[in-house]
Amino acid sequence: MDVTLLGTGAPAGLPRPDCPCAACAAAQGEQARAATALLVDGALLLDLTPGAAFAAARAGRSLTGVRQVLLSHPHDGPAVEVPAGLPQPGRVPDGRELAVLTGHRVRAVALDAPGTGYAVTGPDGRRLLYVPPGGAPAGLEEPAEPYDLIVADVVGRPDALAKLRAVGAAGPTTDVVAVHLDHDVPPGPELARRLAAAGARAVPDGTTLTVGAYEDVPDVPRRTLVLGGARSGKSVEAERRLESFPDVLYVATGGTRGGDNEWASRVRAHRERRPSSWRTAETCDLVPLLKDDGPPLLLDCLSLWLTDAMDAVGAWDDAEWSGGGERALGDRVRELTEAVRAARRTVVAVSNEVGSGIVPATASGRRYRDELGRLNAAFASECEQVLLVVAGQALVLRG
Repeated sequence: MDVTLLGTGAPAGLPRPDCPCAACAAAQGEQARAATALLVDGALLLDLTPGAAFAAARAGRSLTGVRQVLLSHPHDGPAVEVPAGLPQPGRVPDGRELAVLTGHRVRAVALDAPGTGYAVTGPDGRRLLYVPPGGAPAGLEEPAEPYDLIVADVVGRPDALAKLRAVGAAGPTTDVVAVHLDHDVPPGPELARRLAAAGARAVPDGTTLTVGAYEDVPDVPRRTLVLGGARSGKSVEAERRLESFPDVLYVATGGTRGGDNEWASRVRAHRERRPSSWRTAETCDLVPLLKDDGPPLLLDCLSLWLTDAMDAVGAWDDAEWSGGGERALGDRVRELTEAVRAARRTVVAVSNEVGSGIVPATASGRRYRDELGRLNAAFASECEQVLLVVAGQALVLRG
């Protein structure tokens, strides 16, 4: 079964008409995207968009063989003209199945937003799931047979992919292609980087995919370290990397700090930003978690873990530090990095990058700065990917 993406953009397209934003300004040439529409084996058209016939011609395809046109979501604005020779568009009621004369079977998938998803099984038995913009499948049953190809709004609704992964509908060999792409993420390398972290990819308009060909499925890094300064966006970047995965365990190393209203406000902002399906553990005992199998871990952050470890070994007192505290801290860091090296679960860790600022005025402050630099270097050496976040922009240092 072949799928030609006649468009891969949001309903308004990319760039949006009359939008002056930087993402729209950069969406030129191959980065420009028409509204999403899929042509399956030249026989089934999912979503009729303006200029569909011209888009098909540019992709070397024709709409003359289309036997069924299905709409997936409400279309704003004037009605789209149906090209001559095409059947009138329709929708399949949720849960119902439609058999096309060409041998394709189409089942309507209920969503948690207005619209309908379509699960298409080709004559060869390959399976495709198409999810419209802003929607996620509702009422998924577990376990589910994995789809060969999922075409969905990965940027706008990463939780949709998490739900599909949770029940097995998106498996390790499922090719996930992002569509309905809007101006939320700058096109080009930044979009590719964010999608790759979710195990997804984007393709240009006009691309034809062979359902069941897995060679382009991105390899999600098992271990990632995200560095950055204060308010750089490092925690947001780390959370974004796991928002399309289910059952994430968020490990908060800072505790609650009773009576500290400013800290409580920070903690509350982090909690409200995280998906409701994530669990939270407040602990600095990271080694057992790293040794266990299980869902992905998000460790936020190593700098607070180091503060706790230095407290435990008396690192702030010069006599205790020279009398064994330095050696004890080194043992703790070594135990942590060895656990990271042996970890079999996905790990994303956050840490502060403090070595580029003002030299601390106190010996204990300089000691903390130096030890955090050593910890970051040791942890990074065990990670497939290392990022530095500056002003909300992620720079890839490794991977």
